[in-house]
Amino acid sequence: MSYASNPAIANFVEYLQIPSVQPNINYDACVSFLKKQASSLGLEFVVHEIVPKKPIVILTWRGSEPARPSILLNSHMDVVPVFEKSWSYPPFSAHIDKDGKIFARGSQDMKCVGIQYLEAVRKLKAAGVQLKRTLHITFVPDEEIGGHDGMMKFVHTPEFKALNVGFGLDEGIASPDEEFILFYGERSIWQIHVHCPGTPGHGSLILPNTAGEKLRYIIDKFMDLREQQKRILESDPKLTTGDVTTINMTQIFGGVQSNVVPEKLSVVFDMRLAITVDHVQFEDMIKQWCKEAGEGVTYEFEQRNDKVESTKLDASNPYWLAFKAAADEMNIKLDCRIFPAATDSRYVRKVGIPALGFSPMNYTPVLLHDHDEFLKADIFLKGIDIYVKLITAVANL
Repeated sequence: MSYASNPAIANFVEYLQIPSVQPNINYDACVSFLKKQASSLGLEFVVHEIVPKKPIVILTWRGSEPARPSILLNSHMDVVPVFEKSWSYPPFSAHIDKDGKIFARGSQDMKCVGIQYLEAVRKLKAAGVQLKRTLHITFVPDEEIGGHDGMMKFVHTPEFKALNVGFGLDEGIASPDEEFILFYGERSIWQIHVHCPGTPGHGSLILPNTAGEKLRYIIDKFMDLREQQKRILESDPKLTTGDVTTINMTQIFGGVQSNVVPEKLSVVFDMRLAITVDHVQFEDMIKQWCKEAGEGVTYEFEQRNDKVESTKLDASNPYWLAFKAAADEMNIKLDCRIFPAATDSRYVRKVGIPALGFSPMNYTPVLLHDHDEFLKADIFLKGIDIYVKLITAVANL
């Protein structure tokens, strides 16, 4: 089957061919593309720049009862860097092979979802459907570098508050089997630098109070906790990475040359705190480790996310009930999880709005940020039909 002539695939391919790759992105081509889509769909089109050259694009379809809280359909325009030599096809060519695989950076993460939202709206409008609630389809910048100049700032603006959002959808990840993975919460990112000062001197001496001794103690404490969490994960097949606290040592700094005992060594850990972790107690534990390691050991945060309440998957959340009913009607099996990494959903949840992470990609290997990222055309097209039902369900609630 030739997919290239399918209008939805053509739009997807055109969007994928825009190299909105980190860092230092020029988003102009994305904005122009989305303005053209808004025109073809008869949607309102607005661009906000809270930070210069970091556009937040909003396409709006007014509902028949616009006073009701609206539905936010969010995706991000940016994609991660590529190592082009490791790709079978140029990563911004959106090459479609004989099996219908569309190869491109962003095919899974997450330009697919942004286009699926738009194509679902196109189908609904073509069928003469009028939804009760207003849809705001947002395309935001810089999610791949933390969203600090995108959704993180946007949710605190008058422009966001004016959207009157009641419920949000954002990205999930692919699933290699029949089930679709749905995310209702995220762990908290803590990236910490621990600094160990000590007595400097000649490398031939056994000096007291050295930076190396303190660094060893700190590394042992963090890595012992990592091993404990690893054992918990491996002991229960029902657990996923999102259910435990992950700790990884990512950088070590210090020293001047091989025969000089340094006056300071520093180590960096990337941690993702499980939703069950008490943040105050966890930091108190780190403070105690630093005290035990020796004189002068300090720490600072590169990134420290506050604890954010997960979205409720029960009768207290009517949007979830509507979403789940539509999924059940389509015989979609949902695997509900805590997201192992981080998405812009955390900023939406932080301002009290329930949000779910969902990318309708089953029978698909997880290739986000990987070489040869692809999405099969038939899975992409099926995802549009899934969104038609899901969007209708939550917007008519």
